[in-house]
Order: sequence, then structure tokens, then C-alpha cells
Amino acid sequence: MTVLREIAPAKLNLALHVRGKLPDGRHSIETVFAFCTDGDVVTFRRPSHGVSTVENSGPFGTEIGPGNLISAAWGAMEQAAEIDSGAEFLLEKNLPVSAGLGGGSADAAAALRLITSAFSLDPEIAQRVAPELGSDVPACLLSLPMRGEGAGDVLTPIELSDLSGAPVLLVNPRVPLSTASVFAGWDGVDQGPLVDWREGRNDLEAPAIALVPQIGSVLAWLGTQSGAEFVRMSGSGATCFALFESEEARDAAADGVPREWWRLPTFLR
Repeated sequence: MTVLREIAPAKLNLALHVRGKLPDGRHSIETVFAFCTDGDVVTFRRPSHGVSTVENSGPFGTEIGPGNLISAAWGAMEQAAEIDSGAEFLLEKNLPVSAGLGGGSADAAAALRLITSAFSLDPEIAQRVAPELGSDVPACLLSLPMRGEGAGDVLTPIELSDLSGAPVLLVNPRVPLSTASVFAGWDGVDQGPLVDWREGRNDLEAPAIALVPQIGSVLAWLGTQSGAEFVRMSGSGATCFALFESEEARDAAADGVPREWWRLPTFLR
């Protein structure tokens, strides 16, 4: 039995500018993607029989339903590559659901990488399938620093080598947040292009805080931590993050995170 394993790294939006609407009704954005060293873990097993299954484990495994993106990724690749075999996936769900970390997209992307490796497929097949699964899946498939435009799926590599290995703390108030609801709350005002991510913004922070006021508390708390050099909400929330000057400063902050909040001390890739 073939057994392969992939980390599905947590995705961060260092900045996210909403510029308007696309012809297909999705929002036009400009964003900078970065990825952490930690996240969910997806394991692939190629069984002797032809059955395909997805099992969930981990702290948030019970929050994943049957219609998950790993199943969708397998179905799309099975058809695109004409795979005649079964597949068993085990998802260790370490990241909260609907949290602005691209969790489902990262899981699907990890599955695409696993399927490509297990069946010795041309990587271009996964690249073609990825946009069908979600706007963040193409970036998560690469899991490298990228500038995203369009709906976030038009990608350009970006140089962020100075951030590689940077200590980062992720904090979530343990409140799921619908991406569609947050985008629906955007005020429709184009505040301008994304030039420099440090000088940029996340245009979804205001509508996210309107839906989940605890996000404002998380951002304020992170901003008071010693050694925190940059604080922002990721994606459509509710997870916020802070980049720290040192691992020691990050760990000290992590130790002080209020017990009712979820936290993950990690590094940027």
C-alpha cells in the first residue's frame, strides 16, 4: 500500500485590497500570499480495492462535512487524469474552519500534490484543476509567496526572502466566519491599488469586525505584545496574525493568549 503525506500550510494574506467586481460576479482583489510552516496534514493511501474515502481527525476534524474539498480534488483529478484506482485520505485538521487561513483550499491543494505524486502525473494537470476548486487553491498548490490578482487566482511570484523563517503568531477568537458574508459587507469603495504590503491594508477587516467584534479585540491584543512588528487580519477572518522580532518574543506572547482563543506559534516558509 502506497502511503504519502503532505503538510497543508496555513495561508496568510499580508495585505488584501478589494478593487471591485469581476464579470463573473466574484470580487476583484489584489493580495500578497505568504505561507506558514505548520498547518493541516493530509495523508494518502492507495488501497488494493477501488473504494475512495476521506477520514477526518485532529482538533477540528469533527467540523468537516462530507462535501469537503479533498473529495472534490480527488473527483476532479480522477476525471482529468482518467485514474482507475481507489484512494484513501486522512485529514488531520489542525486549523480552525472558516478562519481566513485557506484551510480547505490548502487541504485540497495538498491532495492535488499527493495525487500527482502517487500516480506520477504531469503537474500541469493539478494546475489546470486547481482553479475549479476555489480561488485560493492555485496559490495553496504552490505554497510560495505570491501576488494574487483577479479573484486571487491570477498569480505572480513575489520576492519575500527576507521574511522566510520569520516568527509569526496566529490567533483566532474561535468564531467561524463566512467568506461570502464578509465580502457582502464590503462597502464597495475602491481604496486604491496594492503597492507595498506593509503600507497596504485588509479591506475585509471592517466588515469582518462588524460580524465578529472579537476580531477587533484580537487585533488590539496582538498590537500590545512586546516584539510584535506587524499585525493584521488574514483573508476574510477571523484569524489575525503578528510578525515578531524574535522567536522568544513570539513564544512569550503565545503563552499569554487568552484561554478562550485559539493560537498557533509558527514561522513563515
